Amino acid sequence: MRILCVDDHAIFRQGVKQILLQHDRQTRIDEAATAEAAMQLAREARWDVVILDLSLPDRSGFQVLSELKQEQPGLPVVVLSMHGEDEYAIRALRNGASGYVTKESAPEELITAVQRVTRGGRYMTPALAEKLAFAMASPSTQAPHHVLSEREMEVLQLIGAGKSLKEIAALLSLSVKSVGTYRARVLEKMTMSTNADLIRYVVEHNLRL
Repeated sequence: MRILCVDDHAIFRQGVKQILLQHDRQTRIDEAATAEAAMQLAREARWDVVILDLSLPDRSGFQVLSELKQEQPGLPVVVLSMHGEDEYAIRALRNGASGYVTKESAPEELITAVQRVTRGGRYMTPALAEKLAFAMASPSTQAPHHVLSEREMEVLQLIGAGKSLKEIAALLSLSVKSVGTYRARVLEKMTMSTNADLIRYVVEHNLRL
């Protein structure tokens, strides 16, 4: 089995490797610390599963997830995140992740998740499965940010992080005009008026990158 582990913390990557190798010494595990390195490795070799952190220094892990699923729809991705299930799990699964595990989980959960997704299944805790079912059955009860597209969500989070339109444009490889358009859509969809409203919302809903 070949596994690509994408996380910007070297010590954490080593921990993941140790957990997986203790279970199966034949596993080959390569590492990437950035989104750019992850995408390059993903294109250079065949992988059985990608273990992906959402907080990367150069791009959002959600953007990496989107690119991976566009280029290799059948590639299983397990999100391994510091963010709790209430914050990002449903969004990750809706955008193509095969599993979601928090970094506070027991090592056995990661092993189980990898085994299940490589067999074509999905991995989530029973509590998350219930939340996902409820979210899909009752979309009208969801928080306002759930109506945003993936790109609009990225712009919202970067505004929430205090980034200017110019900084966001550079981070997302967009023009400032395009970022301004996304910002306007976010404000309209969330019925808000100012960046201050958006920043407050990001903080209150713990959506910070």
